[in-house]
Amino acid sequence: QLPARHSSIRVELECTCWREQLLGDTLCFLHHPDDKLLRDRSSSLLHTLCTRSYLDVEKIACWVRPLVRSAWLLLPQSHHCQLTVLPSSRSCRFQLTGTSKVNICTEMIFAVQQ
Repeated sequence: QLPARHSSIRVELECTCWREQLLGDTLCFLHHPDDKLLRDRSSSLLHTLCTRSYLDVEKIACWVRPLVRSAWLLLPQSHHCQLTVLPSSRSCRFQLTGTSKVNICTEMIFAVQQ
């Protein structure tokens, strides 16, 4: 049995040759073994988000936090509000502080539906 901190969602690479042939927008990671760059990128993402081939909520939260922070800086509101990342291991918690010193706290909780 997996520890409580890990989800029971198993992640595996799957054949996407049909999509490659139909849409041409992606390469199949399983059947293009000579394309090292794509394979490494896929493997890296699996390592970044998973533990022992299972989605890891803590790793997902760590991966999302800097993405949200970077995206926030691109929004016009970032000039009027400060985004602070709050400590949390299994979700992403943020506090927005406006120029009027009003605080808004938000939390992103990750869930996967099979």
